[in-house]
Amino acid sequence: MPIPPTTERTPLHTRAVTYQGYARADGLWDIEGELRDSKHYDHPNGSGTRRAGEAVHHLWLRVTLDERLCIHAIATTMDSTPFGECGVASQHMQRFVGKTIGAGWRQTIQHTVGGLAGCTHIRELLFNLATAAFQTIPHHQEMQRLARGESWHSGDTPPFFVNQCMTWDTNGPVVARHMPQFVGWVKPDKPDKANKAEKPVEAVPAPPAADNVDND
Repeated sequence: MPIPPTTERTPLHTRAVTYQGYARADGLWDIEGELRDSKHYDHPNGSGTRRAGEAVHHLWLRVTLDERLCIHAIATTMDSTPFGECGVASQHMQRFVGKTIGAGWRQTIQHTVGGLAGCTHIRELLFNLATAAFQTIPHHQEMQRLARGESWHSGDTPPFFVNQCMTWDTNGPVVARHMPQFVGWVKPDKPDKANKAEKPVEAVPAPPAADNVDND
């Protein structure tokens, strides 16, 4: 269903972003991202002209992951960029090898290739690649378990996406239908947090009484 109609307008810019997830023969996974920006009009480009529909940015990214979402390899290609100097942004990408996609992924990207150490559009591809990885790897593992005649989900804790959106509320109807064992589930406190005794608040001594106060 399309979104509601709006007023008469002129198209100016198109950004297309695509992710693909692959299971590799060696037991790892490849997640590939492609970003393409184009204008709907001709515009100056250096000493020439970039025609309508030609790519301003056309970037590719491939990240190879294991089942823990640890990065084993990373590759980038810049087929089209506004400036020739943009290509140097790929030089620091190997810093991601050994890092894990998970909580704090945005901060990891920023600390690794943030600001002058990287490219804004590659960072955007990296950030949303995490969602594609979560859609690819855990679901593939679930299908493998079902093919072996096992339960689609193993363990006594719900999948990572539970309680991360309104639909997967542990007190909602979807969880009740599909994962009734997790209805009302609450993430337990970390042991160090639960067992940490609160430091008693020390009483603040009252200031000494003033001597020879003139009350006149």
